[in-house]
Amino acid sequence: MTMLFRIVGIAALVIGIVWIGQGTGIVPWPSSFMVGERQWALWGLLLAALGLVLLLRVARRR
Repeated sequence: MTMLFRIVGIAALVIGIVWIGQGTGIVPWPSSFMVGERQWALWGLLLAALGLVLLLRVARRR
């Protein structure tokens, strides 16, 4: 179960960071409806925070 939480946490963190970059317009690739839309930056922030929380909980259990 720890490995699953670690994988999901890393995936959520990486995807969240990409969404933040696309929402703010820093990462214009790939060209999509998300580029420059601040709403996606907020969703990315929430997803990245969730991923970070999962990773910290897994690390704390050791």
